[in-house]
Amino acid sequence: MIVLNGGSSSGKSSIARRLQELLPEPWLHLGADTMVAALPERLRSGDGGDGIGGLEAGDGTVEVGPVFAALDAAWTAGVAAMARAGARIVVDEVFLGTTASQARWRAALEGLDVLWVGVRCDPAVAAAREAARGDRVPGMAAAQAESVHRGVSYDLVVDTSRATVGECAGLVLARVTAPR
Repeated sequence: MIVLNGGSSSGKSSIARRLQELLPEPWLHLGADTMVAALPERLRSGDGGDGIGGLEAGDGTVEVGPVFAALDAAWTAGVAAMARAGARIVVDEVFLGTTASQARWRAALEGLDVLWVGVRCDPAVAAAREAARGDRVPGMAAAQAESVHRGVSYDLVVDTSRATVGECAGLVLARVTAPR
């Protein structure tokens, strides 16, 4: 397992796709966007506070309701079960709960070989990418750029505002394929 954690528009998905090209074995790419896309619309709209809010309007912060949190925990356990069944997985995540998010993933992935990668990006660069994409809530990239890393520990940190996606993926590849 490779777990990439970073804010919105930091380059996690681009790194994951590049890793899929570079890694000698097939790896699945799953992440926060996969989970959110699988939700019923009513849990993505933020209505009622059960799902995930802040994805359509606001200051760029995301609020997580109890139903979303329960489904997210089930999602994490399911991804871990796939890894235990032999699937190689690159997860791109946004640790909104910082250390609590990582603790949840660590518990689910206990006993598995996991590379924890922090994907950093200068807030201004992430905000510019967000604006160019046009499919994100304005302000989300800047709001998450630093906050998702607070207290989180990594085996490797890459910075997509200082290195290309290919260079960042190469650093991850080197760690995954290094002799142990």
